[in-house]
Amino acid sequence: MAYKDVYNAWKADPEGFWMEQAKAIDWVEAPTKALFDDNAPIYEWFSDAKVNTCWNAVDRHVEAGRGEQTAIIYDSPITHTKRTISYMELRNRVANLAGALRAKGIEKGDRVIIYMPMIPEALEAMLACARLGAVHSVVFGGFAAHELAVRIDDATPKAIIAASCGLEPGRVVHYKPLLDSAIDQATHKPDFCVIFQREQEVARLIEGRDYNWHGFQYGVEPAECVPVEGNHPAYILYTSGTTGQPKGVVRPTAGHLVALNWTMKNIYNVDPGDVFWAASDVGWVVGHSYITYGPLIHGNTTIVFEGKPVGTPDPGTFWRVISEWNVRSFFTAPTAFRAIKREDPTGEYVTKYDLSCLRALYLAGERADPETIRWAEQHLNVPVIDHWWQTELGYPAVANPVGNELLPVKHGSPAVAMPGYEFKIVDEGGNTLPPNTLGAIVTPLPLPPGTLPTLWNAEARYRKSYLTTFPGYYETGDAGMIDEDGYLYIMARTDDVINVAGHRLSTGAMEEVLASHPDVAECAVIGVGDDLKGQLPLGFLCLNKGCNRDHDQIVKEVVKLVRDQIGPVAAFKLATVVDRLPKTRSGKILRATMVKIADSQDFKMPATIDDPVILDEIRTALQAMGYAK
Repeated sequence: MAYKDVYNAWKADPEGFWMEQAKAIDWVEAPTKALFDDNAPIYEWFSDAKVNTCWNAVDRHVEAGRGEQTAIIYDSPITHTKRTISYMELRNRVANLAGALRAKGIEKGDRVIIYMPMIPEALEAMLACARLGAVHSVVFGGFAAHELAVRIDDATPKAIIAASCGLEPGRVVHYKPLLDSAIDQATHKPDFCVIFQREQEVARLIEGRDYNWHGFQYGVEPAECVPVEGNHPAYILYTSGTTGQPKGVVRPTAGHLVALNWTMKNIYNVDPGDVFWAASDVGWVVGHSYITYGPLIHGNTTIVFEGKPVGTPDPGTFWRVISEWNVRSFFTAPTAFRAIKREDPTGEYVTKYDLSCLRALYLAGERADPETIRWAEQHLNVPVIDHWWQTELGYPAVANPVGNELLPVKHGSPAVAMPGYEFKIVDEGGNTLPPNTLGAIVTPLPLPPGTLPTLWNAEARYRKSYLTTFPGYYETGDAGMIDEDGYLYIMARTDDVINVAGHRLSTGAMEEVLASHPDVAECAVIGVGDDLKGQLPLGFLCLNKGCNRDHDQIVKEVVKLVRDQIGPVAAFKLATVVDRLPKTRSGKILRATMVKIADSQDFKMPATIDDPVILDEIRTALQAMGYAK
């Protein structure tokens, strides 16, 4: 079915469209209607249904005779481990863990924090909570103790499920001391903790509070699936807030099931039984939607990968996994591809593997610059699909619906709005802007099923953050433009749009030009304060491995490129070569923090930063240019 027909079917009858999609889910009590709008602008979907997520993700495939199919592939180049878990085995493991949690008092509505690395047990913990109707909150493994404590106090969990350690190339991350410190700092104390002991590090357990993962489950009665209401929270996922206080995004159960199931075929073009791989982490929304729930609800095989795109052991590790496990659709962040491209600019490692199984590559998590997309297209020889969404939304809002039809790919655009969304570009006053004009990206309410209905215990903050600036619309916080074909271009966060002498300019557009330089592997542009023009753009360049050219010459060349392609209006004259860029663990570049350093302002160390030392390197580079005084 053509995209236009699918989108128009939604537009003509949004509720009928989602009720039709809901037929693919196993309901204990089917919904009588789709949208519940009595409390607008707080909307709910399928609220009167009864359903269980774990049943839909695990048990129903076993009942349908597909218990022998592989549900989870665990591939850890760090520990040199590979194993598979069938749907039947997964059901038994999850039912036992849920039974043990239930025996310790965990029931529907209780919160459970999960603090684990990329191991199958992390997915089992999530599914065990879903089985009981408990609300899980996964915190990225290895997160700092203070940040974990803040989340403990906000979610008030009855239990915490953790691992003894996580593994990075060349080092062990000690989870248990971080967990102990977080519980000491938190006002709220969990009743108990369950610790999965990894052989790389056995943690000290605290008598009476901590239980060993295996011993804890010994001799328990397996738990059946507990039906919950359609609007029951499936999970809370914290996303960083501008105030430093994290925002707990709430994911409603029924809408989550319906929407994720729809995306697996329509966007990612996989059929039940196909292998789908999202190279992310369970601590992020991609890990929730497309490592754990989406593939399993749809009956796919999902991959839990504990490694990095480079260095475990080389930039060919992604291609090995795809080839070895017969991956059909692959999803990762553009930053992973930039790391691979930097280490292997000629794509030599790609040629070492048979990738004929791969049908498409999907990129999301931050802006995919055209240069990276071109590199991937050239070497993988499959469609490279940029798509856009947010933690708040839970699944793609702008995409190329490959399972319906492959629309023409436009580099720099994640393509078009999916059913449920009707994006507009508006100015500060909420007026719709003409095509190809930069502005704030909004979409009318109600948001589709599975998106956030509110923030955990913070409805006022939800309204203020998303609904107040443009009444009747959801404010994405992103800036961009829409072309005459309806393709959306996400150019920057709204606070990354800089004002140079009254001209509103996108840092993303400048980064696109810098990235096109043959020696540049990765780059970032920020706006720094300027007495004359208000702000000036400043570029940071990371060069390809093996590039020995004079840095000043490369800077001159990129300055000329921006002048030629964007024009003198950009006033782009400042750039410096750095070894690496500061990023969150999920790969987003910390541009706002870099701006504060450049403008000599105080800043809070971002909780999600991958390596704080990089900020010192950035400060040094800025000081050499006369900033960060």
